Amino acid sequence: MSKTMSRAAMTAVVAAAALLAATNAPAGAAPGDVLSAEARPSGWHGLPGGGSAVEYTTQDSSGAERPASGALFVPTGDVPEGGWPIIAYAHGSSGSGPGCGGQADPETAPFPTQRAAEDRLIKRLVDQGYAVVTPDYLGLGRFDTGPHPYLEVRSEATATIDLVRAARAVDPALSRTWSVAGTSQGGHAALSAAHVQSSYAPELDFRGTVAIDAASDVEKVLPFIGPDLPGPSGSTGFLISILAGLRATHPDLAVDSYLTPRGKSIVDAAGGRCLDAILAETKGVTSADLLVRPLEPLRGPLAAYMTLPTSGYDAPILLTMNVTDTIVPSPLHAALVAQFAANGVDQQVLPGTGPHGSVTPAQLEAIDAFLARVNAAPPQR
Repeated sequence: MSKTMSRAAMTAVVAAAALLAATNAPAGAAPGDVLSAEARPSGWHGLPGGGSAVEYTTQDSSGAERPASGALFVPTGDVPEGGWPIIAYAHGSSGSGPGCGGQADPETAPFPTQRAAEDRLIKRLVDQGYAVVTPDYLGLGRFDTGPHPYLEVRSEATATIDLVRAARAVDPALSRTWSVAGTSQGGHAALSAAHVQSSYAPELDFRGTVAIDAASDVEKVLPFIGPDLPGPSGSTGFLISILAGLRATHPDLAVDSYLTPRGKSIVDAAGGRCLDAILAETKGVTSADLLVRPLEPLRGPLAAYMTLPTSGYDAPILLTMNVTDTIVPSPLHAALVAQFAANGVDQQVLPGTGPHGSVTPAQLEAIDAFLARVNAAPPQR
């Protein structure tokens, strides 16, 4: 069976199982409540100690309780005094439908090379003595809660933080000390979580953020796109993912009124697909094929939906940014750094010249040092 067929079969199975589950969390559930936890064998995601698949309750951007899924990886050996410090790792863009999230097998997941690189980073963190949790985000895991709200700041943050809560309930050896890291969309999610953690989860002990080529300031570009004004090269699939999520979470915005019949068909289908399928369908598709009018009237809603805050962080941030990035162009990276600097955010910036989401050995060592520094104080129970 081909890899594409395997992925389609996997997605179909996950979606079918999800349809049997409620799209809302059980009555009375609170954010971070554990719905289920299942041990996975050695070798899962390349981890010798295996891990656990965790289903838990989180909140969507409207405040409704929703089921979500993710994974937990715990170091082997003696538990340190205070418990294992936690790192929440948020994965990069993977699509809009069930089965596309971080729990997917690297051989059947979208972009297996990217997933394998992320698994190596997770293993590196576990080997250094951190327990690692990895959220699927809403709609990308084992529950069909509708199209994933791609790059929505609020639900990315709650899915991440609530998995930290759930993991601590699953394994009492975990401390309440945590940090967050992420790549691409995951960098956006990591910063989103860092910004709200003090108010959303004050019971936890937050230490810092690592964001690798974080998606940022995209909402400043989108309003200019229209039938006669294309977006950046290669951006169509990501635009479709954003519109699918925005339409699902904000039906009052009448997103369909901006779409051609073909555009509506593509957005409809994207809501249940992984990103590689979305990119394949939109290859060669122009903004004129998709849109009947510019997205300018959506400027405000898009900003509310996906803008990263540029002030109000209370823990250090490490940003790695590739100046040769073509997925998140370097001017957008530079804009985020400038806005953080203007607002006095405690940031450290590591530039690179690799492709989107890549880190050099020197950058990895700097990430190690940053996490060691922010976690120098003993973890807290």
